[in-house]
Amino acid sequence: MSAPLGIDHVQLAMPEGGEDRARAFYTALLGMRKVAKPSNLSPAGCWFECGALQLHLGVDPDFRPARKAHPALLVADLAEFRARLAQAGAIVREDKPIAGYHRCFTEDPFGNRIELMQKL
Repeated sequence: MSAPLGIDHVQLAMPEGGEDRARAFYTALLGMRKVAKPSNLSPAGCWFECGALQLHLGVDPDFRPARKAHPALLVADLAEFRARLAQAGAIVREDKPIAGYHRCFTEDPFGNRIELMQKL
C-alpha cells in the first residue's frame, strides 16, 4: 500500500481584500517570497514560498481564523523571529516546551495561528 510522500503545501484562509496585509506579514516578517498563482485559479489570495515550503492563503467569504489548527514553521534562529515580530507589534506567545525544540506562536494579520520552531 502506498503512503503520502510529503506535504506539497499548507493553505490558510483569509478574508476578502487581505492580500496586502498577507504580503506584508509573510514577506517582511516571516521572510518568505510571494510567488505567482497559476493563471487558471482565482486571482484572489496569495501564495508564498521559502525553499521547499509553500504556504497558500485563499479567500474565504465566511472567514474564521484558524485558532487551533496551524502550520509549524522550522526556523534557524527563533530569537531573531521573536524580536522581529515583537518590533512589528505582532503577537508572540510562549507555550509548553517540547523536547528538542525552542518554540513560540504568533498570528498572521487575520488571526491564523502560526507556530515557529527551532531544533536544538
